[in-house]
Amino acid sequence: MTRYEYPELDETLYRQKLPNGLTVCVVPRKGFTRSLVYFVTDYGSVHTDYRFAGKDYRSPAGVAHYLEHKMFDLPDRDVSAEFARLGASTNAFTSYDMTAYYFSCTKNFDACLRLLLEFVSTPYFTAESVEKERGIIDQEIGMNEDAPDSVIFENLVKAMYREHPIRVPILGTGETIREITPEILHDCHRAFYAPGNMLLCVIGDVDPEAVARAAEEILGTEPAPVGEKKPLPKEDMTCPQKETTGRMEVAMPMFNLAFKCEPLGRGDGAIREEMVADLAAEALFGESSELYLRLYEEGIIDTSFGGGFETIDGCAMLLCAGDSYEPRKIRKAILTQAAKITREGVPEKDFLRMKRSALGRRIRSLDSFDATCFRICAYHFSDFDYFRFPEIYRQIEEREIGDFLRRVVTEERCCLSVIEPTTQGEKDHESC
Repeated sequence: MTRYEYPELDETLYRQKLPNGLTVCVVPRKGFTRSLVYFVTDYGSVHTDYRFAGKDYRSPAGVAHYLEHKMFDLPDRDVSAEFARLGASTNAFTSYDMTAYYFSCTKNFDACLRLLLEFVSTPYFTAESVEKERGIIDQEIGMNEDAPDSVIFENLVKAMYREHPIRVPILGTGETIREITPEILHDCHRAFYAPGNMLLCVIGDVDPEAVARAAEEILGTEPAPVGEKKPLPKEDMTCPQKETTGRMEVAMPMFNLAFKCEPLGRGDGAIREEMVADLAAEALFGESSELYLRLYEEGIIDTSFGGGFETIDGCAMLLCAGDSYEPRKIRKAILTQAAKITREGVPEKDFLRMKRSALGRRIRSLDSFDATCFRICAYHFSDFDYFRFPEIYRQIEEREIGDFLRRVVTEERCCLSVIEPTTQGEKDHESC
């Protein structure tokens, strides 16, 4: 394995691409008893259209998440119980653009690693088990539809985007999951769970070479074909709707406010744009910003307010959210403050402070195995070595903040999603 040193961070990374196409990354942490392993595929909920083995496929919304649930099934075996007997905790998640399976352990590392590799690479879908899981996922969808945080964001992206599949929840809908069959799950697994589409990331006091050997023994050495994801719909930067409002049982109004951004590409340039956007968010509405302090003093926002830059395959947005009785005042204030920053710039001392603060947060996050593993995986699929983030931050200039805000924070790109409290009259009607 190739060893990479990052003296500024006091980090070491071992990386190897195996003959079967799998990339293995190991971050050694000598003296730690805990180990964390992520086994990740570059496949998420937005990747419903693809080509594989000369054939075009369109899968129902929610397949990636459904597949994540079903991968824990093996013939006559309980994967979760096996991890528990080994003293490990295991779980998985599906995002818009990737699916991850992971475990954490303090003993029996090799056995846990082999079990993870085995169950993720072994599709086992029966008509009975797929049907049983449908009920479980349908319940999860129902819970999601009752969660204000989920509803307000889903309302937001439906108003912001015309065609991009971010419009559809990661879980799918009650209608789309009824279309999912064992055959569809097999097709998606063949296309996207090939080693060449995956990353194995390990953090702990482990032998990097032994990790690579285990991966080859379980997954084999021969490469397998990988599905070709169809290009995602290109959107213009205007929002079809400027505002959307719903009602739920919340204590006070909640809002999501977003500005539509161009999707990021790959490599150094894309990561630099992401970090510029993060700094722009901090300058505009971060906790130490002029706008935040003023709105807080006026009682328009409270400690629930926060935001940042969100990027998903094929789309991106500058987003803030919180509880407030006056979300439209917040929208107006953000537009006004962005115009001020583009005119006057960010004072040099404030800009340097923001860069130091952002860099410091990233460095401190390296103490978290979970945050580090997640970011290594996410940035890997964007063709970027995550441990190089300090050099990117140092390159960013103050003018880039104003350039970003001038381009992005406009009326045309703005969308507001609000959840208002259900009135007493509506509650009484619903109870009848």
